This record gives sequence, C-alpha cells and structure tokens, in this order.
Amino acid sequence: MTYIVALTGGIGSGKTTVANEFAKLGVPLVDADIIARTVVEPNTPALTAIKARYGADIIKSDGSLNRQHLREIIFSDTAEKQWLNSLLHPLIHQETQKQLQQINSSYALWVVPLLIENKLSHLADRTLVIDVTPEEQILRTIQRDNVSEEHVANILKSQVSRENRLLHADDVITNHNGESNLADKVAVLHQQYMTLAQQKNRKSI
Repeated sequence: MTYIVALTGGIGSGKTTVANEFAKLGVPLVDADIIARTVVEPNTPALTAIKARYGADIIKSDGSLNRQHLREIIFSDTAEKQWLNSLLHPLIHQETQKQLQQINSSYALWVVPLLIENKLSHLADRTLVIDVTPEEQILRTIQRDNVSEEHVANILKSQVSRENRLLHADDVITNHNGESNLADKVAVLHQQYMTLAQQKNRKSI
C-alpha cells in the first residue's frame, strides 16, 4: 500500500497551492473536494437522492447540483447536514480508496479539508497541516469567493479550531501572507516523505 500523507487546513489556508507544489515534484494527488464533486455529477445515484429529498429546485437548468442552495439548507439544519453526510461520505470514501490503490508511487498526497472534523486521520500514515491565522483565512476567502465576512466566520466556526488542528499535525507548513519560500518548505518535506515511504516499504517486505 502506498504511503499516504494527508494534507489538511482550514478554509483559505492555501491547501491547493501547497498541493500543487507537491504535484510539481511528481507526487500524485487524491483530492477529497474533487471526489465530492464527482459523486454528485448529473445522473449519479447521489444526485438523484438529493433531488428526491429537496425537490427540483436543488438542480440547476444544466442538470448540475445547485451547491449554493444545498449549502443554505444544510447550514441551517443539523439533521439535514447529517443526512447528506451519511449519503455522500461512504461514496467519497469508496472512490478515495479506489484512487489511492491505483497509485504506483512512493507516496501519495491525500488532500482532505475536513480530515480532523470527520475523524479520518487514522487512514493516513502522516498528517500535514497548512497553518495560517484566522484573520488571513477570512481575508483570503472574502477575496477569493466574493462572500461576506460573516459568511466566512460561520464557516470557521463549523471547522475545528486552529489549535486543535495543530494538535493532530505531524508536520506543519506555515503559509502566511508575504511568505515566499513555500516551494522550499515543500521540497524539504518531499524528501522526508520519500524516506519514510521507503522505510515503511522495507518493513512490509
């Protein structure tokens, strides 16, 4: 089994930016957000179930999921959020495992925004946390998504705290505004992960 490094961080921390730096070094990526989108593409069983529960308004004219409308529903109703999670999480997990098993490389980077929240850390060999301040998260997300500060603050409340996330970290990359050595940090960790993966492979032989 491929050595798995789980990359996580709060909204606006720069997970995609860091993941892309690993990808430049040839590291295969398995992205939970991308998988979450594929399991609700038009004509999938999951999208059919969502439509049956919430009505035709949950589907856009092009047949795709109206994500904004769905977010509004589950954000205001814990029971609906639990229903959606019970539908999607097994599908996302199944596809994640499938993709990881197809990788033929020393190690893979598994990008999981809600790794801690969904208690998935045990599925990875190592956890890498991208760390920024809450103020940076709010500013970046407002600029990126053109949303209100209140909206971002509510998302932050729904995620684990910065302190809690750092408690789960084996490694940390800071990605503060103005830092320019991200590629160097990634390169150092890449070498470390290559070594750890080789050590694990030797033990399993």
